[in-house]
Amino acid sequence: MEDAFTTGARVGSYEVVDRLGAGGMGEVYRARDTRLGRTVAIKVLRSGADPELLHRLDREARAASALNHPNIVHIYDVGETAGGAGMHYVVMELVEGETLRRRLRAGPLSLRDLLDLGAQLADGLAKAHRAGIVHRDLKPENVMVTPEGVLKILDFGLAKIVAVPFKDVDLRETLSRHGTQAGMLMGTLEYMSPEQASGRTVDHRTDQFSLGAILHEMATGRPPFRRDTPAQVIAAVIERDPEPLGRLRADVPAALDALVSRCLQKDPERRFARTDELASELAGLAGRSRSGSRSEAISVEVLPPAPPAPPLPASTTAGVYHVWCGATMKSGGSRCSRAASTGGRCPRRATRGTPRASACCALSPDTSPASSSPRS
Repeated sequence: MEDAFTTGARVGSYEVVDRLGAGGMGEVYRARDTRLGRTVAIKVLRSGADPELLHRLDREARAASALNHPNIVHIYDVGETAGGAGMHYVVMELVEGETLRRRLRAGPLSLRDLLDLGAQLADGLAKAHRAGIVHRDLKPENVMVTPEGVLKILDFGLAKIVAVPFKDVDLRETLSRHGTQAGMLMGTLEYMSPEQASGRTVDHRTDQFSLGAILHEMATGRPPFRRDTPAQVIAAVIERDPEPLGRLRADVPAALDALVSRCLQKDPERRFARTDELASELAGLAGRSRSGSRSEAISVEVLPPAPPAPPLPASTTAGVYHVWCGATMKSGGSRCSRAASTGGRCPRRATRGTPRASACCALSPDTSPASSSPRS
């Protein structure tokens, strides 16, 4: 496909910087928002799409733009380029990092990473489902992970432009007659729910099935319905139950095995009635609070207890210095002592359980007078 834009081209108030890549829906560019000075991504949809689909895309993308959640890529704008051959585009948050697909090329994830990323993925889905928005094309290619470990779901509000042509179509019959149609990639089929594959009505529970398939792959390194041909994949999705995780990986806790099995039930009625319930269970296993904040400890059911901390050297009992202000805290004191150079006291009070340091203090021998500058 010839590039839709060249470097420096203007798309509304956006200036194209470079081309990032291409996918099933079209091309993606890095651009600069000339009004707000931020860097964004612009997805340009392939020409020739049905006008009704483009209208539906515009409506759904605008609805998805209201999804303000740390695990969902935010949609900023939708529009059409000027001129007779106008191209439809979507402007969204630019995410630096790698797709989950790329990360999985190295093999199964550690249990900690699996639970952490899985909990973030479920939390983002739950937010969308509460707003009545279903993804319909959830797969590792549509999930990004930033260098800081934050998961971002791509293409909310966009997937329907691909999914709609196959509505009310039994893909088993379609594939047997015509093979793989344009835009239907093997990767999409491996995460498609049975109701999607057989042309039935879908709702939020179709995303739960896709999530279960992704969790299964994160644990094993292989999609649960991987087969040699598209027709075999569809048959497996509709008719075959995957091997339980507990039989494939020894460190998978029973609660996670049961959760993935429930997501992958063929009958949507046997999955979770609400995705919030699924997200809460995964968050509990991962030791996360909902919407991204990390709790103090991973569930004891999942990870072994941490080894006990070694005893402090005797020399540390004389006192400790305070990292934030450089002042010295006396042994047994409730606050760090005032240092002339800081002109103030520690902002945190020590507790009975931590008599020599508050949460923001570092234990270190008090072998010299308090420094005149903050320590790090």
